[in-house]
Amino acid sequence: MFGKRAVSDTKTAPARPVERVHAMDSMPPVVAAKAGPISVSAPPVSPQPFAADHRSDDYYQIKATIFSALIDTIDLAQLAQLDPDSAREEIRDIVNEIISIKAVVMSIAEQEQLLQDICNDVLGYGPLEPLLARDDISDIMVNGASRVFIEVAGKVQLTNVRFRDNAQLMNICQRIVSQVGRRVDESSPICDARLLDGSRVNVIAPPLALDGPTLTIRKFKKDKLKLSDLVRFGSISEAGARILGVIGRCRCNVLISGGTGSGKTTLLNCLTAYIDVDERVVTCEDAAELQLQQPHVVRLETRPPNLEGQGQINMRDLVRNCLRMRPERIIVGEVRGPEAFDLLQAINTVHDGSMGTLHATSPREALGRLESMITMGGFSLPTKTIREMIVGSIDVIVQAERLRDGSRRITQITEVVGSEGDVIITQDLMTYQMQGEDDQGRIKGRHEGTGIVRPKFWERAAYFGLERELSEALDALQV
Repeated sequence: MFGKRAVSDTKTAPARPVERVHAMDSMPPVVAAKAGPISVSAPPVSPQPFAADHRSDDYYQIKATIFSALIDTIDLAQLAQLDPDSAREEIRDIVNEIISIKAVVMSIAEQEQLLQDICNDVLGYGPLEPLLARDDISDIMVNGASRVFIEVAGKVQLTNVRFRDNAQLMNICQRIVSQVGRRVDESSPICDARLLDGSRVNVIAPPLALDGPTLTIRKFKKDKLKLSDLVRFGSISEAGARILGVIGRCRCNVLISGGTGSGKTTLLNCLTAYIDVDERVVTCEDAAELQLQQPHVVRLETRPPNLEGQGQINMRDLVRNCLRMRPERIIVGEVRGPEAFDLLQAINTVHDGSMGTLHATSPREALGRLESMITMGGFSLPTKTIREMIVGSIDVIVQAERLRDGSRRITQITEVVGSEGDVIITQDLMTYQMQGEDDQGRIKGRHEGTGIVRPKFWERAAYFGLERELSEALDALQV
């Protein structure tokens, strides 16, 4: 199907008259969407900071020449029918033959790098593949074709990864978003999507992005984290993790608050581990990224409008609809608009144990943002009524924060106690107290209790037989 004879024929005869699907660098977006990537495993990249790009312009010119000869030789539609390892071997054989025919002079290391790059371009996401293969990277940020940044251990680094040009980068963006039925182009230049492993993707294209397409990928670890892992990382103390475990098991309604990159979704995933396996859970997300382990989970995802501007399904539509699906718990990936009102109503209809995340810098600000979202949604309700809804719906707010050294900490576990007049009353069960920095500039601190020994949800914990565990965890925080 892809024999060396076909490569030799390219010297004297035109390309074979086959139904050929062009590779990502040259095919139009619609064709790229049909082809789709084949999952490949690229070799891991060293975790040390990247140096400057060691590949010259001549390297990229040779690569473009060989790549062009390759796509004139093979049929990618047939290639896509092979398993990833076989497809990679076919491409390597043909590229080696092309290098021999064209008498390209390269070192063994350069040739191996060229083979790897071309396989990634054809079968995967091009220059992004080595970065996607690394499990220590939390974010990939592409600012145009020549500047790619990553975040490792809370620190942002410039990498040596580059794309041939903005056209190649745009085609990769098209390939990514097409996997979840979305599109990005001049008429729809902003798009949220996800990779097949659940990693969150945002693309903003020209003319809004002035220096070329901007691609941001929030990666998730292959091994799903547990609260015990957060304890090991120092994000929370063991006693604090036990309190969160009780909160999750006794069906408290939890709002996770924090800034961008503070670990809200990771913490939400950890808390959902305490949901009973026999409960029916419905999740609502803009781009599905939650990784629930329960067997009875219904995942709902919003949908953007089509080319005619029709057919959009927003978060509020999902939250409303999930009430008709007999949920026992409702999980909202991120509350950011009028759906806040529908979520509070849903929780008030005895959907205990519901959870969601929200962007805010403190528990008090999180409550204010909830109120603002309801008001901005056009609901003409008195302030007192809105706050009574919030008090009746939210039991606990967990605050996550990314500190200046890049570390992530759970800085507060705050209980919503009630209201006095128009004022919502809260009390902290646990806070994180910073105590300075060590010699490496890493922030030192400890999680401390506030003296509360009988929180408002005590009776709920007692109903589930967890009051002793809660009492021991609260006592441990006071030490």
